[in-house]
Amino acid sequence: MRHRIGLILAVVMTGVMFFPGCWGYLRLLRVPAGAGQLSQLPAGGGSLTSDKNVLIALAALAGTGLLAGILIAGPRISPLAAGLPGLLLLGWTGLYLVSVRQAVDLIPLRSDPFGAGFEAMMFNGILGAAGLAMLVPMFVPSRWRARRTGESEATGADEFISSLGETTEAPVPAGHAEPTQLPLTPTARLAPLPVEPWPGAR
Repeated sequence: MRHRIGLILAVVMTGVMFFPGCWGYLRLLRVPAGAGQLSQLPAGGGSLTSDKNVLIALAALAGTGLLAGILIAGPRISPLAAGLPGLLLLGWTGLYLVSVRQAVDLIPLRSDPFGAGFEAMMFNGILGAAGLAMLVPMFVPSRWRARRTGESEATGADEFISSLGETTEAPVPAGHAEPTQLPLTPTARLAPLPVEPWPGAR
């Protein structure tokens, strides 16, 4: 069940990375700057916090990175959630190294900001670095095994209850003899009363 949910999370991670992530990255690349301003730095090297478009792009990138970090570091999340998108990014980067034209032609929605941002991230090597980071959980053996917390708790409760039913003998202090139990004997029969009246009764 964990790995089935991991497959769904992998699809969600791929969509988030392609749409808001690539869109935000492309918007940050195209931050306008006036001609001749401080080595063509965005906003002339000043503050970008007043630019609403920059803040939205940063929020999109931060959300994408946060989701990827949760899928990578979450111990109870299937490694497929982060590993499958990582394999996709690494495979695409490898194809880009072999044939740039073929890798670019396979990018969907190239005329939209999403595809253009994906292309820019691939050109800059960001997709390869992200793919390597997302592939790490697949090499952690504990991530493939389910944590059986319910069974361990039940076992611990059974052991505690069984220990309560066991009786232990208290140690006898030194100098105190253990009480001895006298053997049970049948009750002695009383002698019959004399037939004659008691002396002095007359």
